[in-house]
Amino acid sequence: MIESIPPLQQHYKTLVRNLHCHGTDHGQGPVTEECQLPLIDLNGLNSLDERERLECAAAICSASSEWGFFQVVNHGISPELLKNMKTEQLNLFGAPFEQKATCGLLNNSYRWGTPSATRPTQYSWSEAFHIPVTKISDQACYGDGFSSLREEMEEFAGAMSNLAELLAGILVNNLGHRKEALQDICDSSTCFLRLNRYPACPISPEMFGLVPHTDSDFLTILSQDEVGGLQLLKDSKWVAVKPNQDALIVNIGDLFQAWSNDVYKSVEHKVMANEKRERYSIAYFMCPSYDSLIGSCRSQSSIYRNFSFRDYRNQVQQDVQKLGRKVGLSRFRLR
Repeated sequence: MIESIPPLQQHYKTLVRNLHCHGTDHGQGPVTEECQLPLIDLNGLNSLDERERLECAAAICSASSEWGFFQVVNHGISPELLKNMKTEQLNLFGAPFEQKATCGLLNNSYRWGTPSATRPTQYSWSEAFHIPVTKISDQACYGDGFSSLREEMEEFAGAMSNLAELLAGILVNNLGHRKEALQDICDSSTCFLRLNRYPACPISPEMFGLVPHTDSDFLTILSQDEVGGLQLLKDSKWVAVKPNQDALIVNIGDLFQAWSNDVYKSVEHKVMANEKRERYSIAYFMCPSYDSLIGSCRSQSSIYRNFSFRDYRNQVQQDVQKLGRKVGLSRFRLR
């Protein structure tokens, strides 16, 4: 049988052996509860009742400030499209590991594990394709056997882009700016789509599928399956997010926290691997162009210095290489 799963176990065991390490606290403390994220019905935005429209917008802004995460239903992305994407995702990740790793699929964007990890607690038990939206239409990215994936990805990315612009516009408008403010620096040509697979992990129930992190973007929208594993930091405690098959998950990224002057919160989160079941998800990242200045919605009292997306990404990469972890926004804080 040709193996589709990357050699995660061998790589991980090498890390453990090199450090003479026997067991680590991957979970960084116990999860005390399973939480239900704020659930927002986006039908409210189309209500004929102005009060209902305002209440829906206010709920989005409140969740972004208090949680940094929320769920949306009636989001405009059809169940059929989500189902088709899952089918294509299963087919893609079911390809032999060597094909995924060496054939340049999806703009040669395949990645697995954590190449920069020097210790087990920095290791992610997962594989992914992280593709620029601009490359989704490029037939050369798909090779043999994945021609139907392109059509589904194009439709999916377009729908996610529309939803991201809608939500970002509401959040921007709440801070006194025109809804299109972020569209001046963010459009579909600067955004990314990430297809994730978290294989079942036989080593430990405390293994990270994705290490704790914040997102280096403005806004992330996530479609996930029923397996679960997503956890976020709330009131200094890790809480598990209960999967909801009817909802998409939205979270604030570092750039929106900086632009909003800390009104909206980019919250640390992680994925825990499952011992028996593999997990699939797809994330859409709303990003600016690399040379766009992020700035602040309150330029006279900004708590961050101006920086470009390129500056931010470079700093994150430097910190990961030197420290083994992302430091993030604190590098750019003025006070």
